[in-house]
Amino acid sequence: MGKFEYLIVLAACVLVTLPLEMAGARVYRQPKRLARALLPVALVFLVWDALAIAAGVWGYAPEFMTGVHAPFAIPLEEILFFVVIPICGLLTYEMVQLSLTAVRRRGERAVRR
Repeated sequence: MGKFEYLIVLAACVLVTLPLEMAGARVYRQPKRLARALLPVALVFLVWDALAIAAGVWGYAPEFMTGVHAPFAIPLEEILFFVVIPICGLLTYEMVQLSLTAVRRRGERAVRR
């Protein structure tokens, strides 16, 4: 895997949670809402990363990175991390909400009978 390991892990996260969208989570189907949820948080953490890299607080293992960097020496994989992982979290959250709503409705129907 080597230089693509980080990207492979991120792709696996997307693949594992993609069925949640198909099952009704509706995260990808609401791009404006998704952008409003992701962009402010991603921006804060990208600035944090840039400052930490510039200060020498942390870096990234080059053997697991493609070597593609955005401005301020932020690796491509790190930018994708701040998009992919929150999306996976939102997909999971929305699916749990849908499941709990379905369970509550079944319970309410059972009580009425």
